[in-house]
Amino acid sequence: MRLVVLLGLIAAAACGAIDAPPPAERTAAEKRAADSTIGASRLPGAGGVQGALRVSDSAAARARAIDSLAQTP
Repeated sequence: MRLVVLLGLIAAAACGAIDAPPPAERTAAEKRAADSTIGASRLPGAGGVQGALRVSDSAAARARAIDSLAQTP
């Protein structure tokens, strides 16, 4: 009986020793697509996600406008 328990503990320890590679980092477009899907859903907090996307779009548009003014001679 002790042998079975010992082998079980060794097997459990061996299973935890495997290192899995970290997941690949998502691109900004992939993150935005996921956020858009969540924002369009009926999940709790989806309105907040939509609001954050609107704010992000507004800030990006403002930055593009400022950049275009800086390039105008």
